[in-house]
Amino acid sequence: MFRFHIAAAIIALSSVPALANGHGGGEAAPAPKPEATTAPAKVVLTKQGPKLVDLKGMTLYYYERDTNGKSSNCNGKCNESWVPLTATTDAKAVGDFTVIGRNDGSKMWAYRYRPLYTSPADKSPGDVNGNATTLQWRIARPEE
Repeated sequence: MFRFHIAAAIIALSSVPALANGHGGGEAAPAPKPEATTAPAKVVLTKQGPKLVDLKGMTLYYYERDTNGKSSNCNGKCNESWVPLTATTDAKAVGDFTVIGRNDGSKMWAYRYRPLYTSPADKSPGDVNGNATTLQWRIARPEE
């Protein structure tokens, strides 16, 4: 009878951590995984070759006068025709995508240090109505 009570006590004590769902003993809970940073754009293949689009599928462009890699030359009235691909204030670089500052203090995304913009002339994903070679605006492509 005494052995039965000892065996029952051992079983009861060994099951306490399991009943406590790991609290009060056993292994520590695993650390939360850091969130993966998502790129602000993706590459799509077209008949004219690969191009960059934002996460909504809208064509992205770059301005040939944006050459220093640290700021945008499209400010003021230029923003009425070309919309910067905005980044949050806490955004971090991802692969070839970097975050640069704007004259108004906001942030925007750049690809290989070239600021990225969308065109209001593009109404649907896949449109390329903003390609204006005479105005020095080009479709952003991954090889450039």
